[in-house]
Amino acid sequence: MPLENKGSKVIEKIERCVIWNGRKEGTTWFHPRACMIPARPNPIALMTCQSITGSDIFGPVHWSVSEDMGATWTPPEPIPSFGRRPHPDGIEDGVCDVVPEYHPPTGLVLAMGHNVYYKDNKLTRPSEGRYPVYVVRSKDGQWSDRRKLEWDDPRGSGIYTCGCGQRVTLDDGHLVVPISFGSLGRKDRAVGSVLCSFDGENVKVLRCGSELRLAVDRGLLEPSMTRFQDRFYMTIRAEDGHGYATVSDDGLQWADIKPWCWDDGEPLTMSTTQQHWLTHSRALFLVYTRKAKDNVNVMRWRAPLYLAQVEPEALRIIRDSERVVLPLIGDGVNDATHVARMGNFHVTNVSPQESWVTVGETLPADGWKGDTLLARVR
Repeated sequence: MPLENKGSKVIEKIERCVIWNGRKEGTTWFHPRACMIPARPNPIALMTCQSITGSDIFGPVHWSVSEDMGATWTPPEPIPSFGRRPHPDGIEDGVCDVVPEYHPPTGLVLAMGHNVYYKDNKLTRPSEGRYPVYVVRSKDGQWSDRRKLEWDDPRGSGIYTCGCGQRVTLDDGHLVVPISFGSLGRKDRAVGSVLCSFDGENVKVLRCGSELRLAVDRGLLEPSMTRFQDRFYMTIRAEDGHGYATVSDDGLQWADIKPWCWDDGEPLTMSTTQQHWLTHSRALFLVYTRKAKDNVNVMRWRAPLYLAQVEPEALRIIRDSERVVLPLIGDGVNDATHVARMGNFHVTNVSPQESWVTVGETLPADGWKGDTLLARVR
């Protein structure tokens, strides 16, 4: 690969800031994920987020906007239909893992996540499975009712979900959505993608692609997709000490998965944590976590967040291009319980010159407090 395409040459600098300070006061905002809505003189950034008070214990989904390229944000406001609602037997039906995306053909924002059940503010599982849900934000800022993404396939009878995943909007307005799915009675999940239509109100599954499977513990989870130079790429969370990647010509039929490795062939050691794409016109990057000398005792090595350039043909990570996007704060060897975890993050393409990585810190040992962070990758 030509030297000028190395990550150290493409990336000019990384700037970091705090959006909301949850370590000292107020709400700990989690799952911060933004998209860009075209406007003048600057695009409007719309972010979804929700509070966290325990392991996978989330409050209602909120939204916030920035009209100055992320310098300031409005106070988060709830999305009315993305809160908790009553379910039989004292159960509440909530929403989490939401990803908003601007849909150019309609000029609308489509926010997709999945449902989650609570009883007495603890996770529970009724007899029915879990599934993707979505809302649509109109041009005048109104949010639609919650809708379910219907997928009548027995392979998803236990769960099918697109939570936390980056998806691709095609030129004709159709969506290619990565999903993880599992049938009732089977522990491990598979991964694939579905082609969907979106008419401004409803998302409908038109076709399902090939199935990828790794039957270790819960299998393959939280896939994210991107399109780079007319090919589709998927990165996948797994539970065997690796993350995985695959490639497709059409976004539906996928090659065999390959564990993420450095460009010299040495595998990266990962631990059941999602990865996401940073896609630039000149190069393809991955944002991820991994085991390192300074984080050996951090749960699942969920700090720091790294960024590195990917070799698209070999699906390998260029070691010399690796940068720390958001650093580990504290002592990840001798006092790891007080290191903020940053495993649930998102990447937003802001402009040809800038991308954002956003994350909500969590410090379980300190009352689940944490800041909401933004890293500008120039």
